[in-house]
Amino acid sequence: MASKRLLKKDVNYVMGDIIDAAYIHQMANPKEDPAKSEAIVDEAIKDYDELITKINNRDVENKQKHFKEVQVDLEKKANALIEKLNAL
Repeated sequence: MASKRLLKKDVNYVMGDIIDAAYIHQMANPKEDPAKSEAIVDEAIKDYDELITKINNRDVENKQKHFKEVQVDLEKKANALIEKLNAL
């Protein structure tokens, strides 16, 4: 079972890496519109807040199942953001 602490670290690392990649893309391509990469950063921050809120939810009967659902949600959101980042 994934612990709450490790799940929070995973969310932090994954979303942080996506934000870093967006800023690196922005610096590597200064002639492109920075609004596109800023939108990805904003979405990553919004998703981060949503995932942390789900992790901290105490009204859960089965914590193991809940944490697995959060992990799957993290993967889906991260993959969607990476696809958007790769499309830039």
